[in-house]
Amino acid sequence: MRQGKYTILVVEDDKKLTQALRDYFSADDYIVCCAADGDEAIDIFFSNNHEIDLILLDIMLPKRSGIEVLREIRQYSDVPIIMTTSKESEEDQLEALNGGADNYITKPFRLSVLKAHVEILLNRKVNKERFMKTGKLKVDLLSQRVFLNETEVSVTPKEFALLVYLMRNTKVVLSREAILDAVWGFDYEGDMRTVDTLVKQLRKKIAPDGNYIHSVYGVGYYFEEKIDE
Repeated sequence: MRQGKYTILVVEDDKKLTQALRDYFSADDYIVCCAADGDEAIDIFFSNNHEIDLILLDIMLPKRSGIEVLREIRQYSDVPIIMTTSKESEEDQLEALNGGADNYITKPFRLSVLKAHVEILLNRKVNKERFMKTGKLKVDLLSQRVFLNETEVSVTPKEFALLVYLMRNTKVVLSREAILDAVWGFDYEGDMRTVDTLVKQLRKKIAPDGNYIHSVYGVGYYFEEKIDE
């Protein structure tokens, strides 16, 4: 579970700048992860992609360029990405922005200005992610409420956590163990039947207007709207 404000991945091979960014954002209660080359950036991101809220990405990196990293991540994620680079040409900026970067800041930059850009993108991300919707089912993440056909459905905190976890991983088969860890926490000592019981309860509440939660025998569950079933 995150303990800070947001999690930022800093991808930068300049050790002094990396430390300055880590210190500056950590002082404001951000969690800061760091990568010194393109391969490490890819490994860290895909190992923690559900936790990382924003990436500060240099272009000139060892092993794999920032543009390559940008393109790889954009195949799977719309996480906000700010390019931080000494490359100032119009061609470089267009390549990054056309590749999916949300912003492009040239070095040297003031940390306070960079932070302002970071906060703008994170505020947009929060507003964008407040609601999750599939078919007639809508979830308000801010108020932790669930609606079916615009009518509120009463759910328990655990049912809400389960539904959000499933929706965030739409079409991904999730094992009972993964669900147990995500909803109850790694220290929970209950058995897999706890997951089955919660899924059954949630299905009863959201099933009347759609078929959303599906079982994979011997494995677990996945979320997808299937109107014809």
